[in-house]
Amino acid sequence: MRFAISLLMFICVASLIGTVLAQNQPANTYIDQFGPYWFELFDHFSIWSVYNSPWFLVIMAFLVVSTTLCVLRNAPKMIRDMRAFKEHVRGGSLKAFPHRVELNSAGSPEHSREQAQGWLQSQGYAVKVRRDDDGSMMLAAKKGSANKLGYIFAHLAIVVICVGGLLDSELPVRLQVWLGGKEPITENMLISQVPDSGRMALGNPSFRANMLVPEGARTASAVINSGEGVLVQPLPFALELKRFLVEYYSTGMPSSFKSEVEVTDPATGESFERTIEVNEPLRYKGVTVYQSGFDDGGSRLTLEGYPLVGASSKTFQLKGTVGESAVITAQENPAAQPMTVQLTELRPINVENLTEGDPQPKAMIEHVAAVTGSAANNKNEHLKNVGPSVNYRIIDEQGQAREFVNYMMPVELDGTLVFLAGMRNSTAEPFRYVRLPADENRSLKEFMDVRAATQDPALVEQAAERFAQRNSSSPEQKDLMLAASRTSLQAFTRAGFDGIIGRVPEAERERILSFAVPMIQLTLTELRDLVRQKQGLPPLDYSQENNEANRWIQSAVLAFANLPDYPAPVMLTLDSFEQVQASVFQVARSPGMYTVYLGCLFLIIGVFSMFYIRDRRVWVWIRPHEQGSSLMAAMTSQRRNLDFNLEFDRLQEAFKRLSV
Repeated sequence: MRFAISLLMFICVASLIGTVLAQNQPANTYIDQFGPYWFELFDHFSIWSVYNSPWFLVIMAFLVVSTTLCVLRNAPKMIRDMRAFKEHVRGGSLKAFPHRVELNSAGSPEHSREQAQGWLQSQGYAVKVRRDDDGSMMLAAKKGSANKLGYIFAHLAIVVICVGGLLDSELPVRLQVWLGGKEPITENMLISQVPDSGRMALGNPSFRANMLVPEGARTASAVINSGEGVLVQPLPFALELKRFLVEYYSTGMPSSFKSEVEVTDPATGESFERTIEVNEPLRYKGVTVYQSGFDDGGSRLTLEGYPLVGASSKTFQLKGTVGESAVITAQENPAAQPMTVQLTELRPINVENLTEGDPQPKAMIEHVAAVTGSAANNKNEHLKNVGPSVNYRIIDEQGQAREFVNYMMPVELDGTLVFLAGMRNSTAEPFRYVRLPADENRSLKEFMDVRAATQDPALVEQAAERFAQRNSSSPEQKDLMLAASRTSLQAFTRAGFDGIIGRVPEAERERILSFAVPMIQLTLTELRDLVRQKQGLPPLDYSQENNEANRWIQSAVLAFANLPDYPAPVMLTLDSFEQVQASVFQVARSPGMYTVYLGCLFLIIGVFSMFYIRDRRVWVWIRPHEQGSSLMAAMTSQRRNLDFNLEFDRLQEAFKRLSV
């Protein structure tokens, strides 16, 4: 029993970890939270999925075995003790009981026996009489013997609940992998191509799997995560997603989502429709289907590609489907090598707080959490839906991949409409954003035209001459301003601010930037006017200090300063999309659930029996004495509390009255 209690303490600590720490999250989430060192240390103990870790399952199994042996060893003795009256107690031994009463009665021994037995039975005691040869009698009475059932049921509850937990854990699946020849699939393949070793049996007694169903699609299989791979779990029915419905709060956060599905039984061919919502699952043929989230089901996207290198601003279109790959050829972007683009995600709605740093796309878990109602009370007036965004990865010829996110519509930041273009080298990093100014048509065209013009030596020279002409008072000064303007703009567009102060001593950098930045800004203004002139557009008014034209130039300077760090030769923006929703279901067969319910019932019975049923025993020894009888009564209990003392007082008073 001491060993079982020690194991139970380990399970309590593990359960505390599993409750406090979010389970089964991506590894990057834990790396960001704990750092690489602690992540590697904690990963050895599998605390990210503590309830299915090998050491937790082993402790559970030992606890079941230990407690079962304890019950098998002690339960028969407890039952025998519970049923026994112990009427063979010697009369003389009653004198050792601290709670006893001795008296004489004028009645005969048989008369005293009838009176004592009648009173005990009226108090709910079961009585058994032992008669001796010398005429004496021993009355053995007991009450509350079911108290011992509390210990039996409480220990059985531990066994039953642990068995239920093991049934609903990954142990049944792991046993089939270890002993049944099942092998998780680690390669990408169609479900129809999965071999028998990667498929679980239709009658698999216990599993917990995931299933993603796009709108209009039908599936009869789910996927079980197992180690580094997956196993395919066939279902006893086919499920088709007819329609996915989602409702939003005024802030743009989802308030609820549900799936209208059609379930078909292949055995009978019968079909029925059902709506699956959060906390309202579908239960059919022993399988429960929960609404756990939603995702993209293969939305069709049209992207507009902008070159970021070379003197051309000609755009190209790229069409693709979320979850699939597309290729940017050399014909579409002559300035860059062919690249593979993986379209990873479409977010039709992005709710951001534009007053706190750069907007960040919200994780799916936050959208799902919002359904519980936490977002309903969010009164932050700064939350705003900034429109759709697209996530994609670009893989170069060396196989190096980087992730990008671009918003479809411009966002007003610091009084200027800008497009947000984010990038990161790995999912462990946060997105870093470049702000690109929007033109009067709320597009990137003007900025991209100016960017292409910075790579045209003739236009740069002409813009530098116009700047020098406006800001010099002599031919010598004009030549100096021309050279400085041309060189600064070329260095700035090539390497940002590092191109200007990269080789300048730190003490001189602020002074250099104080005149280089205004010069670059004015040169870009001239270059912008030249581009507009070539396109037949009217010139802009820069006379006012904080008008829209000046703010656009200031934003363009910041964008050019950050573009050298943009790790791609092209930028893809979302032009149009056709959204296809998909429901994420969790599919489970949980026989352990009813086992745990039974264990909880046993636990209730056990706790109630131990705390509210008191085991009491009374012995009354009656002997002939002169012309009457002599009585000695003793009372005992496992818990001699205040109630026991009061009950003994009642027994003492009753026997005194009986003696009279």
